[in-house]
Amino acid sequence: MVNLITNIQPTLDFIPPNFNPFVLKICQWGIPFWIKWKTPLVEIKGEKVERLVNLYQQFQSGKIRFLLAFRHPNTDDPFCMSQLLWRFVPETAKQQGIALSDPIHAHFMYDRGIPLWAGQFVTWLFPKLGGTSILRGKVDRLGLRSARDLFLTGQFPLAAAPEGATNGHNQSISPLEPGIAQLGFWCVEDLEKAERTEEVYLVPIGIQYFYIQDNWQDLERLISQLEKDCNLPQKTEELTTQSLYGRLMRLGNYLLDTMENFYRQFYHRSIPQDETLDFSERLKRLLDIALTVAEEYFNLKPTGDLNSRCRRLEQAGWDCIYRYNLKGNDNWSVVELGLADRVAIEASLRMWNMRLVESFVAVTGRYIRENPTFDRFAETTLIVWRMINQLKGNTSIKPPNLGKKRAKLTVGEPISVSQKWSDYQTNRRQAVANLTQDLQNALEQMIEY
Repeated sequence: MVNLITNIQPTLDFIPPNFNPFVLKICQWGIPFWIKWKTPLVEIKGEKVERLVNLYQQFQSGKIRFLLAFRHPNTDDPFCMSQLLWRFVPETAKQQGIALSDPIHAHFMYDRGIPLWAGQFVTWLFPKLGGTSILRGKVDRLGLRSARDLFLTGQFPLAAAPEGATNGHNQSISPLEPGIAQLGFWCVEDLEKAERTEEVYLVPIGIQYFYIQDNWQDLERLISQLEKDCNLPQKTEELTTQSLYGRLMRLGNYLLDTMENFYRQFYHRSIPQDETLDFSERLKRLLDIALTVAEEYFNLKPTGDLNSRCRRLEQAGWDCIYRYNLKGNDNWSVVELGLADRVAIEASLRMWNMRLVESFVAVTGRYIRENPTFDRFAETTLIVWRMINQLKGNTSIKPPNLGKKRAKLTVGEPISVSQKWSDYQTNRRQAVANLTQDLQNALEQMIEY
């Protein structure tokens, strides 16, 4: 289900930002061609971009600092954000007769794990574009210090995805991580210490994708392929949303039955057959069991929501795998290296339980039923496809293309962190929670149904 790691790896050191304007110019030129070549996007539009123009004007005048908190439904989001900043903001500013200094760009935070699967080029590229890495499964002091410094003194605003990871859903937002709100308050605090007067904002950015056409035939063929993978009999009934929903539910129930039996037989879990549980309740129970299996191996307590448990498990696995100091400070014997390799293999194997959950944290079992559109059918079917291909061992295969898409980016009303500073001074934890909820509400209000 994952690419098995067979030996210990170099430590996951912090990757500091190293902005290079020449690299930025190359990307600004090349990204539009990459979008046409490598993504299904045929149209990207921005709404209320004038808000961002005003913010950049104030930022460049030294009046404000701000963080772009963008939605993260899928892996094409960075391309959309690039067009918002590099294209739409300058165009809108020109239309309004507002002179902005070039370039219009943003520093950004990215998960330290991304270079592990994206490769050496991304490891080199992200710092050159002003990105700063962060380990999300533990207190990454270097990563947090870098992000905090960029928010306070960076040449550009800061950008981050408060959901933390993609959830595959355009019309459902995962619970936001509190770190973005905390960074906002830290920036206010740092400005006060430096006796500076800038106001601090969080700017919600909605990102949403829509299929240009409802390609029901292609969707039905994909469902048929998934049924073959699961050895389920093929259906020949009339193609309707009701029939497709029934087939998806049959696939879902088959996978639930199979995975419950898997954990009963091979991990000795007591999972009672309960006819009263609906699909969403069974799924929630299965995901909890999968995480518990991994948590027991890594000796972790099952605290927090599914997302936070996944992140802690990922970090625990990385701590077992990425241990070798390339600078030569570690004096390993051959025996110690052999044992360390076995620990890395075991950790890599145990982490697949977490990867299973990671794909399904946003699945509720109600998403299609509440609004049976082609977009929701496609999103859910692709999540099922991803899980089945992980179980088959096809971890690097490209997802099937169900049609061309358009993307809409909406700049939300800026949220002043400075105005909430007194609340933070009174009760820090509650102030962070309230600001996080304000940001969640703002992102949800921008969703087009």
